[in-house]
Amino acid sequence: MTVTFEVRDGVGTMQLDRPPMNALDVAIQDRLRELAEEATRREDVRAVILYGGEKVFAAGADIKEMQAMDHTAMVLRSKGLQDAFTAVARIPKPVVAAVTGYALGGGCELALCADFRIAADNAKLGQPEILLGLIPGAGGTQRLARLIGPSRAKDLIFTGRMVKAEEALTLGLVDRVVPAAEVYDQAHAWAAQLAKGPALALRAAKESIDAGLETDLDTGLTIERNWFSGLFATEDRERGMRSFVEEGPGKATFL
Repeated sequence: MTVTFEVRDGVGTMQLDRPPMNALDVAIQDRLRELAEEATRREDVRAVILYGGEKVFAAGADIKEMQAMDHTAMVLRSKGLQDAFTAVARIPKPVVAAVTGYALGGGCELALCADFRIAADNAKLGQPEILLGLIPGAGGTQRLARLIGPSRAKDLIFTGRMVKAEEALTLGLVDRVVPAAEVYDQAHAWAAQLAKGPALALRAAKESIDAGLETDLDTGLTIERNWFSGLFATEDRERGMRSFVEEGPGKATFL
């Protein structure tokens, strides 16, 4: 297997399974796209974890595979590469990356596709493509700059340097640092909590934020307004407001 997919308590875990370093070859890229589409379709999947296992998240692309490609081959492949990662980023449900060990190159770019990143205290992240005479090609130049700002993104991409977990936390590249043995459990707890929430409202929040970042403020406000008013047609909204009035905040159960 290249990537496995298991569902428990409403949480689907996509686990990279290509030891020893989970190098992201074409087969893994295509499998990620397939699983992202499956996670999007399945009603029993309400949140998603991206995981590489206890030792490593993903140490980057399969360099030997890429070395054999010429310009024409990469022109033909590069859109498929980006489409795979974009499919993960566009899963309309909460997605958390549980990062252990190395998350470099394509591995870092995959983590950037998540909504939230929990890193092990031994994690190392970076975009070292410049050391190969390349730049990130799976969204790194775009998603990293949007996440941590252009100057910090240029520092990491221009130098190709790796950052340890604590610096990644300071930069805003990860959201939480925990002991390595706790990474997956904490990611699952985060995802399981959201899996109990109002699925359509969570989708609305994610799409409003993500789409709003790609446009001007007025258009973003229109996106928000349309989702906000549309949610008044949902049963979850009725349940949430009724529970608030009758029982107080934070006690609603959703479909």
